[in-house]
Amino acid sequence: MVTATSLTVLEVGAVFLSITALLSYVNHRFIGLPTTIGVMVISIILSMVAIFLGFLGFDQLIDYEISLLNQLDFTEVLLDGMLSMLLFAGALHVNISDLKRYRLPIGILACVGTVVSAVLIATALYFMLPLLGFGLPYIWCLLFGALISPTDPIAVMGILSSAGAPKSIETVIAGESLFNDGLGVVIFVLLLGILSSGDIPTANYVAHTLAVEAGGGIVFGLVLGAILYYMIKSIDSYQEEVLLTLAGVIGGYALASHWHLSGPLAMVMMGLMLGNQGREWAMSDETRNYIDLFWELIDEILNAILFVLIGLEVVMIAYSGSLFVAGGLAIIIALFARFIVVGMTTKTFSKQLKLPDGAWKVLTWGGLRGGISVALVLQLPSGYERDILLALTYAVVVFSILVQGLSIGKVARTIQPTKEKTL
Repeated sequence: MVTATSLTVLEVGAVFLSITALLSYVNHRFIGLPTTIGVMVISIILSMVAIFLGFLGFDQLIDYEISLLNQLDFTEVLLDGMLSMLLFAGALHVNISDLKRYRLPIGILACVGTVVSAVLIATALYFMLPLLGFGLPYIWCLLFGALISPTDPIAVMGILSSAGAPKSIETVIAGESLFNDGLGVVIFVLLLGILSSGDIPTANYVAHTLAVEAGGGIVFGLVLGAILYYMIKSIDSYQEEVLLTLAGVIGGYALASHWHLSGPLAMVMMGLMLGNQGREWAMSDETRNYIDLFWELIDEILNAILFVLIGLEVVMIAYSGSLFVAGGLAIIIALFARFIVVGMTTKTFSKQLKLPDGAWKVLTWGGLRGGISVALVLQLPSGYERDILLALTYAVVVFSILVQGLSIGKVARTIQPTKEKTL
């Protein structure tokens, strides 16, 4: 059995960064897929090759890969490392005026839609999984619904732009994902607490927790954004101003987590403030250019690393024939729940939403699931239930990124921008 010797954190980071750089080169040079999708495809292929060689008796590659992955805490790397920077970078380039214009669909999909989707998915799984021999308590099904419902636009936004999708749909998908990530994490933590303690909290407790974590995260993000705004406005030196944004993201996220506030929502609010008021009133043209370039580069690098890790982590899942079928069922259920939420929203509020005809198709198919879902499922306590949910989560995430991500452009092209309704 060949294993990776015990490595330091720096050495583990160096290994995965080197793998990501190599796969990014191979994708750009020979394959030509969007970077995040391309590196994930190659890393999955490598994992499949390792598994196949293991079946043939050549265990060295898969043993080394598993040993290397065991030295990396995926949940900690994403939730405590990457997520703050990814959310800030995403929010930095979202126009608040567009968010205000489409606040109704964004609010409904991000808040009500996330909760409704979680319940629909949980209920469907609870009744259908026993047909495949995988009975799960309802609380575990709810946990799966909570972790798989938040959408992730990382792999799809560039494709939507190149496909000429209406700006309104891009805004709704981006805005929804920025806010439902934070809400999904809060709901998941609440449910995980119920699972751990066995006590069902009162409605007042749930409302208080949501108000403190979600509301507190929003307020904290606004306050921190205001502080950074005035600090950046008081000087004109791009080196220090870029450094201030980086310190605000990393330090602010750590502080929000320490105070049990929603770090994701705090980073979104801070990014929106600096990306709009800060960009217009506090930054010089030179500073604005450097901050944009810095955070775009951070975003690209972290996304590439994240999707490589998702692809490599496939070797950690013990799939069986029945689990493959269950994974396919989970994909259908997740898509159906997304269709119901989007369809009800666009149909009920069609006049108020002012979205182009057929927007429901792009909103449904463009609701990708990503790394946050994987990070959350890995937080579950070890056991039979976790193994099942881990397999189902990977099935939905991989299908979402590879199939939906690569085909969303075709779906977007079915909607003509000229048909977009004006406000």
